[in-house]
Amino acid sequence: MADDSYDASLDLLRRLNPRSIARNLNTLCQVAPSLAEDLLSSVDQPLGVKTCAETKRQFLTCDYNRDGDSYRSPWSGEYQPALADGAVPGPELRTLEVAFNDAFDIYRDLYYEGGVSSAYLWELDGGFAGVALFKKSAAERKIGETGVWDSIHVFEVEKVSRKAANYKLTSTVILDIGGKNKILGSLDLGGNLTRQAEQTLPVVDESGSSHITNIGTMVEEMESKLRNVLNEVYFGKTRDIVGDLRSIASATETSYEKNLQSQVAKGLGA
Repeated sequence: MADDSYDASLDLLRRLNPRSIARNLNTLCQVAPSLAEDLLSSVDQPLGVKTCAETKRQFLTCDYNRDGDSYRSPWSGEYQPALADGAVPGPELRTLEVAFNDAFDIYRDLYYEGGVSSAYLWELDGGFAGVALFKKSAAERKIGETGVWDSIHVFEVEKVSRKAANYKLTSTVILDIGGKNKILGSLDLGGNLTRQAEQTLPVVDESGSSHITNIGTMVEEMESKLRNVLNEVYFGKTRDIVGDLRSIASATETSYEKNLQSQVAKGLGA
């Protein structure tokens, strides 16, 4: 019965407005408290943004750096609000986590030209796991366009030999676009897309730089694929629908184009 309720909850969330995913998820957790833990761990929500009290740098919040009502900053490694017994990575993994954050911060600057990034690591038997997060919000413009892009890349690293490791990547993009235009009218487009990848790649050193290179390459390739799919599915379909249902040109312009086409056709026939 519990499995049926869990499947029904996921089914319901897929059919509700993705812009309200956080509110809908909270409502479901209140209605079915026994499913709360499973739902929170399996449903991706838009990323939050906080400022590190120690470094004054922004960081992203999600279920992977949350402990109770506190969130751990990747820059200082401390929880906000402070926790005496919050889960933290060991010294070696924390050093690697800092290196991951530095690398993905450069990636964010190059590919997103702004936004916020964060990376978090935790121990696993036979390896480690982590998540790389990216958030880019479009500033409010004069024509009223807004947009938010959230990327969530969860990865697992398992050592298979002295010179190789197996990498599993699950990537989710949450897209939310809205705006108003005098010609086109209102636009409200939102949704999410999830894809997975798995590769066994060489590890040439023990310092962790190989892991950063391998995971960074997989994230880069996955984001490129997700952008292409979103462009084809979301924007391509939207253009087709808008083109079929309504015309941007005025009635006078349309009539003129039809008359011109008729004259050209007659000329070709003669």
